[in-house]
Amino acid sequence: MSDEESNEQVMLPPPSLKARKGRGAVSNLQGRFEVHGREDFDDGWVHEQQEGVAEDGGDGGEAGDGAVPPFKTLVTPEQARTILSRNSSPDIPFGVSLNPYRGCEHGCIYCYARPTHSYLGLSPGLDFESKIFAKVNAPELLRRELAKASYVPQSIAIGVNTDAYQPCERELQLTRRVLEVLQECEHPFGMITKSSLIERDLDILAPMAAKGLVSAAVTITTLDSTIARTLEPRAATPARRLRTIRALTDAGIPVGVSISPIIPFITEPEIERLLEAVRDAGAISAHYVVLRLPWEVNPLFQQWLQAHFPDRAQRVMNRVREMRGGKDYDADFATRMRGEGVWAELIRQRFQIASARLGLAGHSGRFYNLDTSQFRRPLVVPPLGAKAKGGDEGQMDLF
Repeated sequence: MSDEESNEQVMLPPPSLKARKGRGAVSNLQGRFEVHGREDFDDGWVHEQQEGVAEDGGDGGEAGDGAVPPFKTLVTPEQARTILSRNSSPDIPFGVSLNPYRGCEHGCIYCYARPTHSYLGLSPGLDFESKIFAKVNAPELLRRELAKASYVPQSIAIGVNTDAYQPCERELQLTRRVLEVLQECEHPFGMITKSSLIERDLDILAPMAAKGLVSAAVTITTLDSTIARTLEPRAATPARRLRTIRALTDAGIPVGVSISPIIPFITEPEIERLLEAVRDAGAISAHYVVLRLPWEVNPLFQQWLQAHFPDRAQRVMNRVREMRGGKDYDADFATRMRGEGVWAELIRQRFQIASARLGLAGHSGRFYNLDTSQFRRPLVVPPLGAKAKGGDEGQMDLF
């Protein structure tokens, strides 16, 4: 999806609209393609139902005594038609990506993928984090793509739009089956996640890393678990992510860290402490992105600010606009990741100085510098319409 300038009309939460425990969005804000407008109204008969979340991002059970049924997650299987996405954006360090899921239960309020749910006729708000679509034929589609005579291998970035290790992956194991295909073909890939579930696949990742075929990145936004619980409610806690960095590093997997987004007056004061913590955990590189508010992310984030940080909401947005040329967001490739102006330059200098002091490299090699020469095409390709876990069906490759 093109990251064009978003509509800056902001819908702030009415007094009756409260945050849900275990959910990032405050509302089910309508997508920009909806024809009819709707407005929530609480006549006093509706009470909030609370939800829980475990340390590793899973469902921690239900809490609360309201009469309204809990806001449950629904995972819907879908048959995707294609599985590899390609981009030519000059500020993104990969050209090919793969996402086994649409929507993400982690519920990160700042997620730039939220507006994609609008294309499905769903809300980028609560729908995005509770109505998940699983591409159940992802491994088979990948195998067919890699078997094409015209296919030229280049590093595949996995989980860059929505997290490939979100909670439903525990049961569905789509990401693991994708990794098994890549391992069979000795195809290079990079992964980015906020979940400790990636440790489950160390038996695949470690041997491939030893061949120069894998790199990993872990996103850490804050060390404050209280902030994280509202900012990215069903992702692993900050402390758990640091342990994941250590586990990956000890397994011989090169780990970079994404300190993103940097939110003025909320996560921005932690820049130096975050970099020191990830260095101590074993990370070898780090990069950052300042807060981005494209399309519906803008009003959703401002609703979140009003619900959780009403005392500093205006101050945060004033600083965001200062870094975006007076606007809530500017999609220009040259500035969208870093911002512009005095504050953006101050963040850049702080990050650069701290990284140099700690010996952390930049992000340019995160998905690059992986070996494509070992690639071999799959020997067995499942026929179209084959079952997700088909047996020996398929056609042998002639070459």
